[in-house]
Amino acid sequence: MSENYTSREERRKKSTEGKGKQKPSGSGKPNKKKRGGIFRKIIVAILLLGIIGVIAGAATFFAMISDAPKIDDSMLKDPLSSKIYDKNGNKIAELGINRRTYANYDEIPESVKNAFLATEDARFYKHHGVDFYRLGGAVLANFKDGFGSEGASTITQQVVKNSVLSPEKTVKRKVQEMWLSFKLEQKYSKNKILEMYLNKIYFASGSAPVYGIKEAADHFYGVKDLKDLKIEQAAMLAGLPKAPTTYNPYVNPDRAKNRRDTVLMLMAKHGFISKEDSQKAQQVPITEGLVKQDKTEDKYTVFVDQVIKEIKEKTGADIFSAGLEIHTTLDPDAQDYMDRAMNTDEIVQYPNKDFQVGMVLLDTKTGEVQAIGGGRNRVARGLNFATDFPRQPGSTIKPILDYGPAVDKLKWSTAEPINDEEGYSYTNGTPIKNFEGGYKGWMTIRQALADSRNIPALKAFQAAGADKAREFATGLGIPLEKSIPESYSIGGFEHGITPMQLAGAYSAFGNEGIYNKPHTVTKVVFPDGTEMDLSPKPKVAMKDYTSFILTEMMRSVVEDGTGKKAAISGLPVAGKTGTTNFPKEVRDRYDIPSNGVPDIWFAGYTPKYTAAVWTGYEKTNSKNYILSPTEKNFAKEVFKKVVGHVSEGKKTGEFKQPDSVEKVAIEKDSFPTRKPSAYTPKDKIGYEYFVKGTEPTKVSKKFKANSAKKPQGLSANYDAVTNHIYLNWSYPDEDMSKTSFEVSVSVDGSGAQQLTTTNQLNVALPNPNPGSSYKFKVVAVNDGVRSAPSYASVSIPGGEEEQPAEDPGQTDENQDPGTDPNAPDPNEDQGSEDNGQTNPGDNSGNNGQDNGQNPGDNNGNGSGNDNGNNGGNNGGNNGGNTGGDNGGNGDTGGGNNQQPTQPTNPGTTPPGQSQPGQPTTPGTTPPGQGQPSNPGKNPGNGDSTDQPESSPTP
Repeated sequence: MSENYTSREERRKKSTEGKGKQKPSGSGKPNKKKRGGIFRKIIVAILLLGIIGVIAGAATFFAMISDAPKIDDSMLKDPLSSKIYDKNGNKIAELGINRRTYANYDEIPESVKNAFLATEDARFYKHHGVDFYRLGGAVLANFKDGFGSEGASTITQQVVKNSVLSPEKTVKRKVQEMWLSFKLEQKYSKNKILEMYLNKIYFASGSAPVYGIKEAADHFYGVKDLKDLKIEQAAMLAGLPKAPTTYNPYVNPDRAKNRRDTVLMLMAKHGFISKEDSQKAQQVPITEGLVKQDKTEDKYTVFVDQVIKEIKEKTGADIFSAGLEIHTTLDPDAQDYMDRAMNTDEIVQYPNKDFQVGMVLLDTKTGEVQAIGGGRNRVARGLNFATDFPRQPGSTIKPILDYGPAVDKLKWSTAEPINDEEGYSYTNGTPIKNFEGGYKGWMTIRQALADSRNIPALKAFQAAGADKAREFATGLGIPLEKSIPESYSIGGFEHGITPMQLAGAYSAFGNEGIYNKPHTVTKVVFPDGTEMDLSPKPKVAMKDYTSFILTEMMRSVVEDGTGKKAAISGLPVAGKTGTTNFPKEVRDRYDIPSNGVPDIWFAGYTPKYTAAVWTGYEKTNSKNYILSPTEKNFAKEVFKKVVGHVSEGKKTGEFKQPDSVEKVAIEKDSFPTRKPSAYTPKDKIGYEYFVKGTEPTKVSKKFKANSAKKPQGLSANYDAVTNHIYLNWSYPDEDMSKTSFEVSVSVDGSGAQQLTTTNQLNVALPNPNPGSSYKFKVVAVNDGVRSAPSYASVSIPGGEEEQPAEDPGQTDENQDPGTDPNAPDPNEDQGSEDNGQTNPGDNSGNNGQDNGQNPGDNNGNGSGNDNGNNGGNNGGNNGGNTGGDNGGNGDTGGGNNQQPTQPTNPGTTPPGQSQPGQPTTPGTTPPGQGQPSNPGKNPGNGDSTDQPESSPTP
């Protein structure tokens, strides 16, 4: 029997009394602990948390909507124009103030309303501003397919967003949008809201934009009365607002048709039309009924089109009604000049009216677009060859996909050896050839890129690996599939790239490896004063050594390779050419010659500007292809003209060599790369760039000491009758066709100066200085290899204290020891093979470089300058050479750039001489003389700041 307790306390006591007591035996039921109190506590806790959450959520909600703007009728009905400014702050366009034709609700036929409802908001008449059913579906879709896969904004929300709020993507803005959508539906009928929507949306971009359904019908189909629009036409218009440029039937007819057909299917799905009518409308060509567009182009339309696209992508705002203040990167001078270069014959003379050009000019450091060349004789708001016409890039991709990754990942130098060999194939066995079908064997990657060799490019791609190459390229803004074939290494892309994308990638090479996505807008100011910074954030795309080494390689393309015609006087320019080929079936179909091509590119940069230029034809036929050399040079010519113009009067600076890179002397054509030895001829020494720590350490052994035979029997004799000094010698080699002789002289112990280089065995020096002592040196040069020197001296009678003349014909044996013609001179430094210095000494001074760069003979000592005044005995070329004579007497010789009088062969034959020629008129200045500058200074120093001729331009 149950018991009744009148109070909670009694029930508690009763429960306590039973604790610890056992039930009587035989009851058959064990004791059970009561659990009702725990469950109640959990439920109470959940309820309390729920109440707190609701209160907190409500508080947050009201806080978010507390400063929401008021709904203003004028803002809903009358879109605000947006103003666009160039980089200097000057207004270049105002959008949204023209081409407005308002359509009342009753003017809009059901077919048009249904097309937009099916596409944008099928449940428009069932919700109250926010469609929670659709919102839930969108959330699930985003969880399943990724964020952004499906939106849930209703037509009411879009009216609010485009009329009242800024489009920033924040929770607060979204909450305000939902709140104001409820308010809007309380204030206006559904029909009125739909009317607002159809009159606010824009359909075509440009400086004179098209927005509102009535204006769009007239613009695309010439329809003045909306009731005359056909089902397929209404569907095409309904598909445009999502992406007006992407789905523009004039620009992208294929995409426009796919979008239109999607709208037709949605209309059938939601019961607005039958399935049969939908399928029938889908069979209508997308171009049917389109009116021909006006070919007149408003100023800066091409650039403004890109601005509109960027604003839509980055903010979602309707530029034609949002009342924006848009600050852009446009350089009006650059844009005006580019337009003239592309659309007139004033700057460039094109072959015909159909020949097209697409070009983008960027600021190398920031990625800011200075000017856009969308095409020649371009239809307003039509196809843009700079941004909307991707093409295969040809060899312009090689720095991006081949050599760039190899340098970045493998630390290749500009001298990395690579074999351009016959019989090479892709990994799958498909053979690869160079453009002209030949092969050049071993070369540096600098030369391989300059000559645009295909086989080395593929090898570089393979060395880096396809995955690393793709990663490198995508980091530079090049769109690529997840897996790329090896044919991409030479530009055989499936989908292609645009000049805008290519220019963005190349600018990073000129910006120390920092990539900035090309952009036209820097800042947007909304009507409420909110500012949005739209400049992309810089990102490191490669190592600084990669950007510099690739820049050096691409400078060789412009200076010595396929891009010579793009060189700009006075500017450091790096770049790359690109050419594509027709498939065999296309060539056969249109009977195109074997040297006819579809695309010619040039992409290049200076420290200040980057530009990419594409040239070709929109459509290929039996006449539209690039054939002549002149046509193939237009890309380089346009680049040169435009970049040269915008650079006038501006400091462009130089490409900065980073600390991670070393400039190193190497022996040319050494594979593997070797440092020059003391005997490497100066014309065989070059300079290349290496990642610090990867420089070559081994010295070349290709050239040996004194491998050329030494001149023999050298004698110097003075003839008082002719007032000439006569030098004679013999040479033991019967084959003299490859042998020449360098003759130099030192007067009264001054620094030696080179007199001449001759193929004869005698030289005459006229009008020697009375009372002076002359010391001569003769070096044989046989096929580029220099011999040890031979010496002879003679003193000239006269002066204040005339000294006895030396025995005529006497050889200076002290300076020419030994009888072996190949024996080394004990007074000459034999050089060191293990040091391999940048400016190595030479056993006979042969390694001294022009302009005083390298040491000459006899210990490599002496000093020089760049005026041709100084030099050691034959330590370089034609004056201005450094080096000491006989142990470091590196005195400065003949000042004032005075060169020694050239020797001649006088007409009389002195005793013991070969047959001389006619004497010259005696002069007053002895050879090699003049006012010496700082005689006897700088012994033992081979120092000069001038670069040798064999050094590549840095």
